[in-house]
Amino acid sequence: MPLRCAVLDDFQRAATAVADWSPIADDVEVVTFAEHFATEDELAAAIADFDIVVTLRERVPFPASLLSRLPRLQLLIASGMRNSVIDYAAAKAGGVTVCGTASSSTPPVELTWALLLGLARGIVTENNALRDGGPWQSTVGADLHGRRLGLLGLGKIGSRVAQVGLAFGMEVVAWSQNLTEKRTAEVGVELAASKEELLAGSDFVSIHLALSDRTRNLIGPAELALLKPTAFLVNTSRAAIVDQDALLGALWDGRIAGAGVDVFDIEPLPDDHPMRSAPRLLATPHLGYVTRANYETYYSQAVENIQAFLAGAPVRVLG
Repeated sequence: MPLRCAVLDDFQRAATAVADWSPIADDVEVVTFAEHFATEDELAAAIADFDIVVTLRERVPFPASLLSRLPRLQLLIASGMRNSVIDYAAAKAGGVTVCGTASSSTPPVELTWALLLGLARGIVTENNALRDGGPWQSTVGADLHGRRLGLLGLGKIGSRVAQVGLAFGMEVVAWSQNLTEKRTAEVGVELAASKEELLAGSDFVSIHLALSDRTRNLIGPAELALLKPTAFLVNTSRAAIVDQDALLGALWDGRIAGAGVDVFDIEPLPDDHPMRSAPRLLATPHLGYVTRANYETYYSQAVENIQAFLAGAPVRVLG
């Protein structure tokens, strides 16, 4: 009897289209779920009789309480090599092997710039007006050339965002807790003296930091108050880096020109979530990693992980 594999949150039904699952077809039955299970009870009921689970990013927590309700689970595969919502100790205690996958070798930065440019030029407002018979030209665009782009984080993604900013003729500055002048010089940008200086002096601020105890709520009410009223904030990293209530307050009060957000404290975003109705907000449903190259890597390596597990030699083991 073949093992059963559940692929969670396959919203686009892409998992079996972008990768070749035939190498495990004789040994594993693959079932994809396009719907998101909102509660632990719903999820536990849906996947209780599966031996393998493939989960997308950090959308679905796997605490001890859930793992204890999955008696058949042997292998849990998470896309990416870092996952903060899996209880590794509980998985190990329950005999569950946890594996990860790589991501695309060229991290996507297009969405950061889609949000930033959309905000700067009022793209959604003007498109909606054009289609709906609204006013012809109702916004005044924000210039990029000569303006300051402040980057919180200058890693793989932040440095690529910086290169695009420089190509637009922007003055690019960066800051993070361990960032050095040597690193900023390598990228061709300036090192901000402090987080506060970066926030106060930037026309656009974009976040490219990993979530940790040090970065959680890194941008709170005091930091948002430092931004110019004409400044835009873009967050495509993790929602918890920005105090969500403080951001909503700044948007409703008009204390910043706008925000572009691709990450949320709850995903998928509930219908009544205040982020859905906030003014001055350009938001997308966590699309930053949703590219064909990333999906091909995630799911093809998930197949490799399953093959290796079946052969008794798991690879990319996490925890």
